Amino acid sequence: MISYIKGTLAEKTPARLVVEAYGLGYEILVPLSSYDTFGEEGSEVLVYTHFHVREDSHQLFGFATKKERRLFDMLISVSGIGPRSALTILSGVSVDDFCGAIAREEASFLTAISGIGRKTAERLIVELKGRVSEIEVDVGDGTGVISAQDAMSEAVRALMALGFTRPAARRAVEKCVDAAEGDVGIEELIRGALRHT
Repeated sequence: MISYIKGTLAEKTPARLVVEAYGLGYEILVPLSSYDTFGEEGSEVLVYTHFHVREDSHQLFGFATKKERRLFDMLISVSGIGPRSALTILSGVSVDDFCGAIAREEASFLTAISGIGRKTAERLIVELKGRVSEIEVDVGDGTGVISAQDAMSEAVRALMALGFTRPAARRAVEKCVDAAEGDVGIEELIRGALRHT
């Protein structure tokens, strides 16, 4: 198995990277969440990888963090979720948000991700609920205190209910968090995000 590749970023498109290491160019399929974190072409990168072998193809999937790779491995272990579906899920939601939705059994959150229907969302919850604790994320504890990550997730969901796409809502909330000084509540995040759009 190839655990990671460290080398020069030779090519970069939203769905794939080519990393040159020791004279070889490795084509690596990546989710949008990872794509955004890699630098410009010509920069040095470290890509955590998963080598997927099938009868008709050999593909290398890459991630910016070990958490993303761990969640990818968990997702492809679920019946009906292949590597492409797992990439789509990772492109549409952060690891923390996804694991939080699984831990809280929020099927409606999962069905908002492209390609996940009700039955798939329920299967993901059943098969991954006991395993998401293996990934070190803040999934919230269900008490009255809400984490910053949960507040961001709630604000994104509220903006989506107002008609925003998930990426646009997430960008607006992140701008609001960056502009804020100190902790910000859900209502302030929503109001601030609406001002930033």
